Amino acid sequence: MHALIAAVFRPSGRADRVVPPTGFTARLTVFTAAAMAFLGVFALALSLATGRLAERWGAELARTSTVRISAPAGQMAAQTEAVVRVLQSTPGVRSARVLEDDELSALLEPWFGPELPVADLPVPSLVEVIEQGEGFDAEGLRQRLAAEAPGSVLDDHTRWRRPLIDAADRLRLLGLLSLALIAASTAAMITLAAQAALAANARLISTLRLVGARDTFIARAFVRRFTLRAIGGATIGTLAGGLAVLALPSADAAGGFLTGLGFQGWHWLWPLLIPPLAGLVAFLATRTAALRTLRGFK
Repeated sequence: MHALIAAVFRPSGRADRVVPPTGFTARLTVFTAAAMAFLGVFALALSLATGRLAERWGAELARTSTVRISAPAGQMAAQTEAVVRVLQSTPGVRSARVLEDDELSALLEPWFGPELPVADLPVPSLVEVIEQGEGFDAEGLRQRLAAEAPGSVLDDHTRWRRPLIDAADRLRLLGLLSLALIAASTAAMITLAAQAALAANARLISTLRLVGARDTFIARAFVRRFTLRAIGGATIGTLAGGLAVLALPSADAAGGFLTGLGFQGWHWLWPLLIPPLAGLVAFLATRTAALRTLRGFK
């Protein structure tokens, strides 16, 4: 990092004039860095938004459970009362509430429409359970419910939480992989641009060598010029990406995942790391390419 700061911010005098200030390599480097930084902002936003969504859904599901009661019509009321009685006496249960017919209709509406006659159908009775503290012993509660209400089934949402956590982990990994691919693509494009600039200045490099210039002196100019271009392009791309993320709809409870694709709070600091990281990638790629290419010159 010290070498990067010295190479970029310490003027190198005559060495800066080795690299032409204009040309397609300059435009290619700036465009590549800007485009990759723009994509990097969205990769970060996707990864962070996925983590927030999974944590919110996981937390909500972790604090709620459901008891489903399927029994003959003559036993439904008695078993429902037994379930509520067992739940109210269970440590770790804050409240237990039987869902009304209109609530059951709302749950079934996406599949059967708004006119479903719940009261006339053999729909199971549902009891919503809200946990408190460390929660309850699910296995022990299942055994008590089986004894008091044989038609009841406890669903503690474990089967829903596990896929959410797995999906969040994989999407975070995908976001990190995307950032790694963006960095590798940036390094590859800047390497090609540096090699093209070195090839275009082959005669000048030969002349400098004749007068005693070392390869490190020549490479320093390329490293400084391309690193500055990469930082400038990445800054433009990061600003454009940040504005694009700001233009997305704000997160709300009804909007779900797509409206929450953005940064919140201190997460807005993460995109600020993209320009210096782009500069570091450009520094390493250009230095490696310059020294290797210069060693190949005769």
